[in-house]
Amino acid sequence: MNSSTVNRRAVHGDFRMGSQVIVQESQAAVFVRQGQVLDTLMAGSHTLSTGNLPILSNLIGMVTNGNNPFVCDIYFVNLKDMPQVGWGTNPPIEMDMPGRSPGFALLITHGTVDIGVQDPVRFVKQYAVGKPILRLGDLRDRIQTMLISQLAKLLSTQQITGIQAANALLNNLESGALTMLNDQFAAIGMFIKAFNSSPFQAKDLTPEDIVKYGGDISTYERAKRLDVAQSAAQNPGTAGGLTGAGLGLGIGQSLGAQMNPQDQAMQQQMAQQQMMMQQMMMQMMQNQQNQGGQNASGSGTTGCSCGERESANERRSPGTHRQPG
Repeated sequence: MNSSTVNRRAVHGDFRMGSQVIVQESQAAVFVRQGQVLDTLMAGSHTLSTGNLPILSNLIGMVTNGNNPFVCDIYFVNLKDMPQVGWGTNPPIEMDMPGRSPGFALLITHGTVDIGVQDPVRFVKQYAVGKPILRLGDLRDRIQTMLISQLAKLLSTQQITGIQAANALLNNLESGALTMLNDQFAAIGMFIKAFNSSPFQAKDLTPEDIVKYGGDISTYERAKRLDVAQSAAQNPGTAGGLTGAGLGLGIGQSLGAQMNPQDQAMQQQMAQQQMMMQQMMMQMMQNQQNQGGQNASGSGTTGCSCGERESANERRSPGTHRQPG
């Protein structure tokens, strides 16, 4: 059994008490009868008896040294260290951010985990029954879904509301605080041995993201307009480009209004704010043009003065040559 094979159904047939079963190192043999997971044997050479198969013995009504045959399946489970499993936040993890527009952030990151089987019986019950072979790739999506779900739960239960604190949580997990993750994985008979992750980053939000996750789109749009206005005040030379940005925000506002057409008061407020934004941009552009005109006028006056001085010099120069020696 190679490292990427998690489980393999090796035997299906008739057994008797007294039969020999050999289980390889780093494996476990799980006995299944009619879809019911019963007993398990760890590595070694085993002679089947009511002592090592108590559940199966009771089920088929056997007594010690009984010779009646019984039918069952044996699943061999790989207990070795498996290859690393890559994971990523798809979809992103939502983190509440009270008091900050739009009320939440979407966190993205990626990493790897080392994972293995800890409870063979529980694992076979969850995933292996009826499958001739089960590979790690068959479980990859399930592992990622559970991991992202557990990270989101930890952020919520620990009331983490900032990127720095969220990354501190990742650092704790990387340093060995894996019991916080393994509670959920223990339910399927697996456990995480090591956890690695890149730092969390906040995803750039779109209006669709805000509506999808139930954020306050009106407050978010007002904050965006304020950012644009502050940038314009600090750099008047970009007023024309910022006017276009203001119009783009207006389109975003219209999109938000269409998504909630019943909120007429909010739509009117957003429209008024958009108009004020555009008026402010136009005023800034006008001020910039007036300033440019004044600079051009000043340059023209200086040119005339130079020309007048040159003409005066030319008039004086011939008179000087006519003076008697």
